[in-house]
Amino acid sequence: MASSSAPLKRSDSIAESMPDVLKKSRYHMRKCFARFVASGKRLMKLRHVMEEVEKAIEDHAERKKVLEGLLGYILSSTQEAVVFPPHVAFAVRPNPGFWEFVQVNADDLTVEGITPAEYLKLKESIFDENWAEDENALEIDFGAMNFTTPSLNLSSSIGNGLNYLSKFMSAKLSDKPKGAKPLLDYLLALNHLGEKLMVNGTINSVKKLKEALIVAEVFVSAEQKDTPFEEIEQKLREWGFERGWGDNAGRVRETMRTLSEVLQAPDPAQLELFFSKIPNMFNIVIFSPHGYFGQADVLGLPDTGGQVVYILDQVRALEEELLLRLKLQGLLIKPQILVVTRLIPEARGTKCDQELEAIIGTKHSHIVRVPFKTETGNILQEWVSRFDIYPYLEKFADDASFKVLELMETKPDLIIGNYSDGNLVASLMSAKLGITQGTIAHALEKTKYEDSDAQWKDLDPKYHFSCQFTADLMAMNQTDFIITSTYQEIAGSKDRPGQYESHQAFTMPGLCRVVSGINVFDPKFNIAAPGADQSVYFPYSEKEKRLIDFHPAIEELLYNDQDNAEHLGYLVDKKKPIIFSMARLDTVKNISGLTEWYGKNKRLRELVNLVVVAGNFDTSKSNDREEISEIKKMHSLIEKYQLNGQFRWIKAQTDRYRNGELYRCIADSKGAFVQPALYEAFGLTVIEAMNCGLPTFATNQGGPAEIIVDGVSGFHIDPNNGDEASDKIANFFEKCKIDLSHWDKTSDSGLQRIYQCYTWNIYAKKLLNMGSTYGFWKQLNRNQKLAKQRYVFMLYNLQFRKLARNINIPGLKSQKPSASPETQRPEPRPVKKPEEIPTLPAAKPPQEKREAIDENPIIAQRIQDLKPPSPTRQTCRPWMWWLSILVSMLSIYYIISSWID
Repeated sequence: MASSSAPLKRSDSIAESMPDVLKKSRYHMRKCFARFVASGKRLMKLRHVMEEVEKAIEDHAERKKVLEGLLGYILSSTQEAVVFPPHVAFAVRPNPGFWEFVQVNADDLTVEGITPAEYLKLKESIFDENWAEDENALEIDFGAMNFTTPSLNLSSSIGNGLNYLSKFMSAKLSDKPKGAKPLLDYLLALNHLGEKLMVNGTINSVKKLKEALIVAEVFVSAEQKDTPFEEIEQKLREWGFERGWGDNAGRVRETMRTLSEVLQAPDPAQLELFFSKIPNMFNIVIFSPHGYFGQADVLGLPDTGGQVVYILDQVRALEEELLLRLKLQGLLIKPQILVVTRLIPEARGTKCDQELEAIIGTKHSHIVRVPFKTETGNILQEWVSRFDIYPYLEKFADDASFKVLELMETKPDLIIGNYSDGNLVASLMSAKLGITQGTIAHALEKTKYEDSDAQWKDLDPKYHFSCQFTADLMAMNQTDFIITSTYQEIAGSKDRPGQYESHQAFTMPGLCRVVSGINVFDPKFNIAAPGADQSVYFPYSEKEKRLIDFHPAIEELLYNDQDNAEHLGYLVDKKKPIIFSMARLDTVKNISGLTEWYGKNKRLRELVNLVVVAGNFDTSKSNDREEISEIKKMHSLIEKYQLNGQFRWIKAQTDRYRNGELYRCIADSKGAFVQPALYEAFGLTVIEAMNCGLPTFATNQGGPAEIIVDGVSGFHIDPNNGDEASDKIANFFEKCKIDLSHWDKTSDSGLQRIYQCYTWNIYAKKLLNMGSTYGFWKQLNRNQKLAKQRYVFMLYNLQFRKLARNINIPGLKSQKPSASPETQRPEPRPVKKPEEIPTLPAAKPPQEKREAIDENPIIAQRIQDLKPPSPTRQTCRPWMWWLSILVSMLSIYYIISSWID
C-alpha cells in the first residue's frame, strides 16, 4: 500500500501531479493500466484497483517501491474508477470532503482533469448508456444556489459549524454602515404570544440601544445581585427594556454586559454566549413518523429501535434545559415539546393508536399521533415499512401542521426532523410556516448498500431509494442546521467517505445526475453526541441502585434450558463470561456475522458464551423482509456450527429498565458487549453498555470509532474481518484470565470516557444554542435561504411527488374516508389519556383553530404560497422550462442585489 508520508499539499492538484509520478514508474504503470482496460468497460472499487496492481507487479519488493510516495498515496486515495477503454477515470479523495476527478489514457498515460458531471456521465455509461448520452438529462446542482453562504476550508473543521458561523456573523455585525441593525431588528421581534421580550419600540436604532444599555447597566449594578427583576422592571421599561434579561439584577447585568460587548467589538465567543441567554425558544416540534413510536412495548417491533430511545431521552433533556433557561431569564412561561409521529390503529398492543400521550419524566412534553391517509382520505390501519411510507407524507405533513398549531396555539420556534421521512415532513412544515429547522439523519441509507445510487433501479422495487435519496437531498438543503452524532457521520474517515459526504456528487441513471448535492464544509453541520439515560443505564458496581426485582426474570432469560417463545438455545457452562449483543435483526447490524465469527473461532468458544438479543426467531412472527432473511440465516448458522450449549438467542426486548439491568448482569459475569455492525452512524447501545461498566468491542465503521479510544476505553473491531475481530475478543478474555485487574481497568476507562463526552445535558445545551443562533442566521441570510428553498421545492414538485405516487403497496387496509374535502377537518379520534400524567391544556376546537389560522394573514399567506399543488394536479411544463425560468429570476435578483449593495 501507499506510504502515508507523502500526501498531497493543499495547493497541489492531482491532475497536475499525477503525470510526473506515472512517468517515474512508466513500465509498471503501463502494465497496470493495460490490466485495468483489458476487461473492458467496468466500475472498479479501491480493492479492485489494488488487486490489479498486485497482479501486474508480482514482485513484492518492486511493488512496494512503486507504491511508495505520491503515486501510492493517489492510488490508495481512489474511491472508485470507471474503465472505458482506452481511458480510466478516477474519483480520488485525498482528504475528507475533498474530491478530484482525473482521466488517464492507458496507452500513453496522459492525464486530464475532469468535472464531477463528466465523471458521473462516464459512470452512467456502465449502467445506462442512453441516459449518459442524453443532453437533456436532469442535473441537480445545489452548489449553484450558494451565493452568500460562507464555507469552512479544512477537513478538521467539518462539523464545527456553529463556531464558524459565529465568527462570520461577528464580522458581518461589525460592517459599516449596516452594522448591528439586523441584531436590533431580531431583538425587537422577540415576543411570546404577542408579549414583547427584552426590547420594545422605544429603542429604534443601534445608537439608542447602546446608550440605553449604558444607563441600564449602571442602574442594575447599583442593585444587589439577587434583587428580583420585578423590583427593577418599571425603571428598565422606561429605557426600552422588557422581561427576558434575567430573573434578578445580577443576571440582567451579565446579559446586558454581554450584548454591549457584542455591539462594541463583535466577538464569536460573546455572540454565542449572548444567543444562549436570550428567550427565543419556547415551543419545539420533533418529527419521527415511521415505526411504532411509544414509551413501552415497542422496541424490537419493525423499524423501531434506537431512534425512539434517542428522541425520548432528547425530549427529557431539552425540557429540563428549557425550564432552567426560562427560570434564569425571569420568565413564567411553560415550554411545550411535541413529538409528532404516526397513529397506527392496529397498534399490536402498544399505545400507538392513542392520539395524545404525555411523555413520562416531563411536565410539558407529549407524543402527538396523526394517522396516515390514502389519496381517497381513508385512514391507514396497519404498520408500513419505512421504505414504503413516502406516498403518505405530504398529507401527513399538512395534517400534522394543523394539529401542532391547534395544540400549541402558536407557531413552534424550532422543528427537528428525524430520519429521511421525519426530515422531509419537517422541511415541508418549516417552509410553510417559516420556522427554524434542524435535521437528524440517524442513518442515511445510501451508504449502507454499495452502489445503491447507480443501481437504484434494481433496488427500487424493494427499498424505493429513488424517493428516499431525493427526500434526503431536499431535507439537507432546506434545513437551517444539521445535527450529527459524530464527525464520521459527516465526512467519514481517512479511508471511507462519510454518510453526508457520499451525497456530494452521485448519479441515479435514468432519474437524475447530482453534480452538487451537499457541501460538507457548509457551516450548517454540527456534532452533538447524545448520551444514555443515566437513571436507567448506570454502572453494575452501584449495588444500592441495582434493580434486583428483575434478577429472577433475567436469570430465566439467560439460563433456562427450555426453549420458549422468548428465547432459543441454551448455555451448558453457566460460569463462563458472556459476550453479549443487542440490536435489530437486519443485514447492517450484522448479528448473524457475529454469530458466525463465534461459531468459527474454537478458542473464543472455549472462553465465553454468546448471547444475542435481536428481532424474532420465528419467521411467521415477522413482517419485515430483511428480518425474515436474517432469521433464516441465523438458524442455518446454529445448525452449521452446532452452537447449542454455548449460544442463546433472545427475541427483542422492549423494557429498557430490564435491559439496563441485563447489561449489568452480563457485567457481573465479567463478560463484554460486542457491536458488530457493518456500519453504525452513532452507536447508542455502545453508550448504554459503557454506562453500565461493560468492556465494549465495537465496529470501526462509523460512530463507535469516535466513542471508543481503541485499547483504552474499549476496542475497535473490523466487521469485514471476522477472524481478526473474534481473535481480538479472545485475546482480551485470555488476558483477563491471567490478569484479573485487566477487566476492571477497561470497565473503568469506558465509564470515564462516557462522563467526559457523552451526556444528555451537554447535548441539550448544544442543540438549543444551535436553534437560537441559526434562527438569527436564517434572517440575516434570508435572500439566500429563499433562493435555495425555491430550488428545493421545484425538485419536490417536479420529481419527488411523481416518484411517491408511483409506489404501490399491495394488501394494505384502510378505513373511514374523510367526511369532507381538504377545507374540512375530520373529527379527531377519542383521546385515551393515561392516568396521573399531566396533559396539555384544552385547546380550541379544530374548526375554530383552522379559522384562526386562516384569519392570521402571515401564517395563511405562508401556507398558501408554499403549499405544494394538489396531488391530482399534473405538471404541464417540462422541468427544463421551469429551471430556465428559475435561473433567470435568480440571475436578475443577484444583479439587482449587487447594484443595491
